Amino acid sequence: MTPILEIAKAHKLYVVEDAAHSLPASYEGKKMGTIGDITCFSFYATKTITTGEGGMATTENSEWAERMRMMSLHGISHDAWKRYTKEGSWYYEVHCPGFKYNLTDIAAAIGIEQLKKCNQFWEVRKRIATIYDEAFANLPEIQLSFCRSNMQHAWHLYVIQLALERLRINRNDFIKALREKGIGTSVHFIPLHLHPYYCDKFGYKPADFPNASSAFERIVSLPIYPRMTEADVESVIGAVSKIVKQNRR
Repeated sequence: MTPILEIAKAHKLYVVEDAAHSLPASYEGKKMGTIGDITCFSFYATKTITTGEGGMATTENSEWAERMRMMSLHGISHDAWKRYTKEGSWYYEVHCPGFKYNLTDIAAAIGIEQLKKCNQFWEVRKRIATIYDEAFANLPEIQLSFCRSNMQHAWHLYVIQLALERLRINRNDFIKALREKGIGTSVHFIPLHLHPYYCDKFGYKPADFPNASSAFERIVSLPIYPRMTEADVESVIGAVSKIVKQNRR
């Protein structure tokens, strides 16, 4: 973020961050949501805290905050938020062509309670990630995630990369073998240039973005979530280790 902010400042630009996976990560002592001009978070069901669907935008600019509130609900003036309180009035005004992007009150209430538990959830995720790191450290067939000392990882995902040159199976077979042992995994994510729309629209081929294509062929996201038990974690470790040892070159 430091070089990005420097570039933005030099060219009088604003920085809007996509921090969908980042809560509650930090960078050089600053929490995500306090670094760029606007930061956008996701509260989808799989994120570190959830409202089921929806998200949150943070900013220190009160004018932008008011604009986002207005645009999220049909462009209706802020007084509209008071319409259903005893201080409210039937009168409201549409100031601009807005959208229907508001989070429901019920979802927001869930989010407020989830936010209170955010650090608690993170502590569990961090502990699981540390256990994984220690368990897989001596497996050269697995490349682990790396987090620099000046950052706090959110551990929304725990992604490993397979050293395929050391294995007799590919990533898809590795996932299949884990599934057969009752371990659910995923891949985050399939690069855009490999999706049919972008292939058809722009003629992209895997070789056009070789780094993304190579990483995609190697990555696997292992289970990590606050309600994982020690037995769950050990089950994942045991399954991964066994598959690796059975398929070494």
